[in-house]
Amino acid sequence: MSTSLKPLVVPPASNPAPKAEGLAAKIRLTLEMIKFEHSVFALPFALTGAMLARRGLPTWRELLWIVVAMVGARSAAMTFNRIADLKFDALNPRTRGRALPAGKLSLPFAAGFTVFSCALLVLAAYELNPLAFKLSPVAIAVLFGYSFTKRFTVLSHLILGLCLGMSPPAAWIALRGDLSVSVLLLGAAVVLWVAGFDIIYACQDVEFDHTLGLHSIPERYGIRAALWISVLLHVGALALLIAVQRRENLGGIAIAGLVIVAALLAYEHSLVKPNDLSRVNAAFFTVNGFISMLLFLAWGADLLSH
Repeated sequence: MSTSLKPLVVPPASNPAPKAEGLAAKIRLTLEMIKFEHSVFALPFALTGAMLARRGLPTWRELLWIVVAMVGARSAAMTFNRIADLKFDALNPRTRGRALPAGKLSLPFAAGFTVFSCALLVLAAYELNPLAFKLSPVAIAVLFGYSFTKRFTVLSHLILGLCLGMSPPAAWIALRGDLSVSVLLLGAAVVLWVAGFDIIYACQDVEFDHTLGLHSIPERYGIRAALWISVLLHVGALALLIAVQRRENLGGIAIAGLVIVAALLAYEHSLVKPNDLSRVNAAFFTVNGFISMLLFLAWGADLLSH
């Protein structure tokens, strides 16, 4: 398989969808395009990092700006990803109905929304901590850089994991201006967790990736091997979470949360078979949303109970 991409020509839509009219309609369409509701994947881990930093609840002001920073970061990253992948999305039957390739949303508006979201992240970082403000361009560079990694490396899954895995250390830095081993381990656990479920999701595009010269673990090693790699990554994520629980002396509520998370991960893997990918979306969206929220609620409750 060639490691370089051939020039792509985006075929014009045979029946272009009407563009959204009005600012409210465009924003709504953009939020649908980036699946804004899936902020639930990363936000709970940022809040968990914040609660570990404070050994309890941060102030309402701190929580507000952490949420603003996370919303801005994810919105910028997802919108930029849709812009960077526009040619590929237009060619992929699974994604050509998205707002940009379908012509429902203009490229300039998406670019403007990306800039606005970056500004939200930088503003929130400024309000939280001088070090967080100084590091905000680095965070943006990592978030934007991910969009190009699938063009040259199978490690793109881990880079995506890094984008979400930055959230607990970032929240810790925002509140304390330093780092700890525990929050770095928590961030590493998020990296492995995200990479594991992204591999499952990428199984849907094996043939497309192979044809276009894009790189992924399923495309390189096959779906069966990729699913086993996903299992190993999730086992590693659990091991790191257990290490954090022990280092932070979290109690029974946190342990119970880890047990349920382990059960949910096992259920996630039971949904997907090498010869049956029909339930990938259930594994990707529903189960992982529960995992992040459950861990935050369990660990947060444990911290508040001390």
